[in-house]
Amino acid sequence: MTGPWKVGTVTAVRAETKTARSLTISIPDWPGNLAGQHLDLRLTAPDGYTATRSYSIASAGAGNQIQLAVDRLPDGEVSPYLVDDVIVGDELELRGPLGGWFVWPPEQTEPVQLIAGGSGVVPLVAMIRAHEAVRSTARFRLLYSVRAPDDIFFADELMALATSTGSLEITRVYTRQTPSGWPTPAGRGSREILAESTIAATDEPTVFVCGPTGFVETVADILVELGHPSARVRTERFGGA
Repeated sequence: MTGPWKVGTVTAVRAETKTARSLTISIPDWPGNLAGQHLDLRLTAPDGYTATRSYSIASAGAGNQIQLAVDRLPDGEVSPYLVDDVIVGDELELRGPLGGWFVWPPEQTEPVQLIAGGSGVVPLVAMIRAHEAVRSTARFRLLYSVRAPDDIFFADELMALATSTGSLEITRVYTRQTPSGWPTPAGRGSREILAESTIAATDEPTVFVCGPTGFVETVADILVELGHPSARVRTERFGGA
């Protein structure tokens, strides 16, 4: 059961990358959401044509405000409008929250390994924020794969959590372009990187993997090869390979 459509009002917009931005939306009677959940967003054209897409929620917890982060797809129907055209004060139709499997509950104490490809970091940011909000002592580690330094979502916030509070361990992988002086060349994540830069299977972490379909499938297969039980590897994917 997905619940009724609600009308939310955009209260803030912010560029995240050259092709993406975040939207803060106020939704009356929003029931709150768990870290990792998503929602449906519907746009209706003047002629009555509708397009509905699912988006991960970057925020978590109680309150009637949420945050989305959307990457523009070149051939998309919805994402170009959200990234290029939506302004503060615009109204959007939303339905949710949705999903109960790909979530991190604050009472969970075992280690958590987060693995993101590109904009797949959005629901993982919600988990990181929830972890920080409750001052959880559970170990949190993020492996974040992006094309180039300018493609990192929530870059300043993630860096602050990794360096100032020490509550988050981050390993970045650049697939096409690295920052100046980066110690390793650009390239796709490999079995070796996953083995060296993630929490070991012997520590029994829950692993959350989100990103494009091909990325998620490859990473999940390698994790199982490294000894992680498939039941502890939770995946969420989008788009084609």
